[in-house]
Amino acid sequence: MVTRVVGLDIGRDVVRAVEVENPEKSKPLAVRFAEASLPPDSVRSGEVREVNTVATALRKLWATGGFKTRNVVIGIGNQRVLARDLTVPKMSLVQIRESLPFQVQEMLPVPVSEALLDYYPVSEGTAEQGPVVNGLLIAAIKEAVMGNVNAVRAAGLTPLNVDLLPFALARALARGQFSRGMLAFIDIGASTTNVVITSGAVPQFVRMIPGGGEDITRALVNALEIHPQEAERFKRTLGLGGDGAYTEADIRALEVIRASANELLTSLRNTLNYYTNTHQGESLQGIVLSGGGARLGGIAQALGSFVRVPAMLADPFSGVDMAKGLRDRSREELFAATVPLGLAIGGVA
Repeated sequence: MVTRVVGLDIGRDVVRAVEVENPEKSKPLAVRFAEASLPPDSVRSGEVREVNTVATALRKLWATGGFKTRNVVIGIGNQRVLARDLTVPKMSLVQIRESLPFQVQEMLPVPVSEALLDYYPVSEGTAEQGPVVNGLLIAAIKEAVMGNVNAVRAAGLTPLNVDLLPFALARALARGQFSRGMLAFIDIGASTTNVVITSGAVPQFVRMIPGGGEDITRALVNALEIHPQEAERFKRTLGLGGDGAYTEADIRALEVIRASANELLTSLRNTLNYYTNTHQGESLQGIVLSGGGARLGGIAQALGSFVRVPAMLADPFSGVDMAKGLRDRSREELFAATVPLGLAIGGVA
């Protein structure tokens, strides 16, 4: 039994890690959180492209973060990972997983031999052919996963499991008041936005949408011909705007921010509407946002208006115990820890 584990979220320009004690308990103890920047282009769209560079960053992260274990769970979630509904004849989970290569080739963009397959059961039912299991097929391109695994191993760490980021998101946040009803948990990253819809804390639907906070930065850089650091300042200070006096430069930046954010908001609205339109009988009751892109001022209110469902920012550590060192850190610092926390508290196979 693993008593300590670190959840590891390798992003485009930053790697984040959360260490948890007793991860299998109903209320585990989060003991430390640290993050480190990554060199440009060492990771692209969630995939490690420069193994040695990322391994060096991980070794530094372990040294500065003070982690007490080298056991890690790695998160994956990008456009080379597929999650789709799949109903199969009722059998054990072991048998279902063994049968996947013979059932899903037509659903995959690559040969089965080039993919890693898993199955997440959601419910049981009855079809014409007899009892069935309804669930989610998870398929990842091997190449997209092994770069991350190899970087972790090169850093002297031990990967216990590779887990889907939306599942980690649900484990971190679908607790307490958010363990009831149908809710959408959305993590807005730099280049990928992960969506998971739960019913009674059980994931029912997963999507990984291309796009995130970096798209707004890039739009500002291109439209205003400014440095990325200046673009980030505009994002941080202006958000989606509101009442107040703005300079001419502010007004132009706001136009760009709103236009770019509107594209992501429209994609999210279409994704959520697709689920509710194809799954009748239960309505979406709320949206919980996390990730760096959710720090954009006003985005929760804007999404809530788009979808006509209350939306709020996540409080990732509300469902776990926290060591004193974490309790002393600001909520804004800890906001970025949602996904690695979820990887640590439930991602050990």
